[in-house]
Amino acid sequence: ERTRLRKLCEAFLAEKEFTSAGGLELTDVMCVSIAVQGCLPILNIGLENYRDWIGVIVYPDEFIIPRSVEDEFGVVHEYNDVASGEAWEGGPLLISWRDAQMAGEGYNVVIHEFAHKLDMLDGAMNGMPRLPAGLSRREWIGAMQPAYDGLVRAVERGRETLIDPYAAESVDEYFAVTSELHFSDPDALRRAAPAVADVLARYY
Repeated sequence: ERTRLRKLCEAFLAEKEFTSAGGLELTDVMCVSIAVQGCLPILNIGLENYRDWIGVIVYPDEFIIPRSVEDEFGVVHEYNDVASGEAWEGGPLLISWRDAQMAGEGYNVVIHEFAHKLDMLDGAMNGMPRLPAGLSRREWIGAMQPAYDGLVRAVERGRETLIDPYAAESVDEYFAVTSELHFSDPDALRRAAPAVADVLARYY
């Protein structure tokens, strides 16, 4: 696995373009570290799953993203969102280097954002990546939807959860957060959502 991961990282680094922002001095160590973490999710499914985008932008720390949302009355609200990572459909992937170094049990911003890229591959960011043969859409939804709904209810009731409450934001965030757990704390994921742990193991 280490040999395959090394070769995959070499191919990834040859294909993608790393740039820095916010005054960060980008080094080879940073690029390799992000590449290694980002290639873990595709170790068994292939680099072609990261096609259609080439850019990785690395910030020194959390960064601000201007956002705007339109409410039910047609009024547009603009605000600044502080983020540690962001994946843009058809565009670059943004990563906070400080957060990339914080990877550990249950947390990995790089895997989180790369999971979003996998989710986007079929054209819809809906918490369901392009599934391999042998894993049906019905099986995926049957595992993911009840677990996601259960987390949402637990968060609404103020209960403590093994899965980060941020995963209750949307089904796509649930996929990204549970993907983090799959690679960084699989035992916790299996305790919290065994059916989800099973389909993620089959997918990855």
